[in-house]
Amino acid sequence: MKSERPVALVTGAATGIGRSAAIALAKHGYDVVINYSRSEDAAKLTAQQAQAGGARTLLFRCDVSDDGRVRAMLAATEKEFGRLDVLINNAGTTVDVEPKNLEGMKVEDWNRVFSVNVLGLFLVTRAAAPLLKKSPNGCIVNTCSIAGLRPSAQPLPYAASKAAVANLTKTLANALGPEIRVNAVAPGWIEGEWMKRTLAENYGGLMARRAKYTPLKRCCTDDDVAESMLSLITSNHFVTGEIIIVDGGFSSTT
Repeated sequence: MKSERPVALVTGAATGIGRSAAIALAKHGYDVVINYSRSEDAAKLTAQQAQAGGARTLLFRCDVSDDGRVRAMLAATEKEFGRLDVLINNAGTTVDVEPKNLEGMKVEDWNRVFSVNVLGLFLVTRAAAPLLKKSPNGCIVNTCSIAGLRPSAQPLPYAASKAAVANLTKTLANALGPEIRVNAVAPGWIEGEWMKRTLAENYGGLMARRAKYTPLKRCCTDDDVAESMLSLITSNHFVTGEIIIVDGGFSSTT
């Protein structure tokens, strides 16, 4: 049965930005497909919170770098809802290797980052495109990163993969228009588990220092990113191929 509400698919929706985006979409009248790869309990919590916002939800476990499973996920979406209006390509991974440690970077780990962050984005986009083209407001929002736009202390494969996401966003906007708009958000340092893992025992001090030199005097949150995603989806209907930096002005003023 075709859903009367618009439908969004959010990859990597168990935690972080993905969870915030799924919940925000639910509160704004969307039914939500919640993709996850490992964190089933966390994904169920996302679903519960989205349902509290009035949404019907579909949980689907899928590694986005697996084309067969990706296509199965889109088939399940069509069967459950009969439509797809929004795709948020948020699934991502990284490694814990400092940029200067070239010999410490294993080829298999580099390839894994690119398989999820770049190939996975392409595979989900390709599988979703036929349904999105039928929507009156078909749109895609990719999760990029400030690390993909300027040099940073992030691991090399992560930064390079996000640079690829930036390029894909612009290239896909051209390839999929006019039926589908494609944009991206590029967060700066985000409060929470991702940066805690990255900064380890330095988390508190370095985040405070970043906030001090940010014009808005704090660091980004998952909800800040979700808010920007929602704006690109529900407004800005003549905007495509853009990458919106969400970092409180830090990268523009330092």
